[in-house]
Amino acid sequence: MTRKERYTFIINYFQGHAPNAETELIYENEYQLLVSVILSAQCTDKRVNLTTPALFKKYPDPLSLSKASSSALFELIKSISYPNNKTKHLLGMANMLMEKFGGKVPMTVNELMQLPGVGRKTANVITSVIDKQPNMAVDTHVFRVSARIGLTLKANTTLAVEKQLIRFTPEELIHKMHHWLILHGRYICIARNPKCHECGLRVVCRFYKSISK
Repeated sequence: MTRKERYTFIINYFQGHAPNAETELIYENEYQLLVSVILSAQCTDKRVNLTTPALFKKYPDPLSLSKASSSALFELIKSISYPNNKTKHLLGMANMLMEKFGGKVPMTVNELMQLPGVGRKTANVITSVIDKQPNMAVDTHVFRVSARIGLTLKANTTLAVEKQLIRFTPEELIHKMHHWLILHGRYICIARNPKCHECGLRVVCRFYKSISK
């Protein structure tokens, strides 16, 4: 099977089984999504969703967040992993939004990456989710799953994975492929003991082929 044929099969499968795949973070606007994605680094979406309602109630926009004290913000996010660093990131992000971007969340990867706490992955998430730009955010799930099932080959960095996935995925589906791979990795192709018996991709999966032998 060629890689193009594998991509075609996998994309068709996801379109049939998860046509409405989307982020599991709960948000109402680009500001809330940005805050949530920053908080989600090395933390579960479930934990973030439990934390953000009180945070957004007290700080509903970049202006109010930029005026928050470190101690008050820390108290709201202390159940999240690395709360000290994320407190600094959120305050720095809000202040830069106000000072440099007029209180608006920018919609280019390069501009977003100027914000504290925002790396390439986060910038790709924001632009692909909010604006459906053809950007591929590569987290641990995307990195693992794409290699296991054979979508990426000899890709040892997140940027290499990103480039290969973008190269072989139809442009209009790139923003969805990100969610397909994340959710597949979160619930089926888990890191330890993947649920191959439940997986509809096993007929084209390089990992399943190797263990079947």
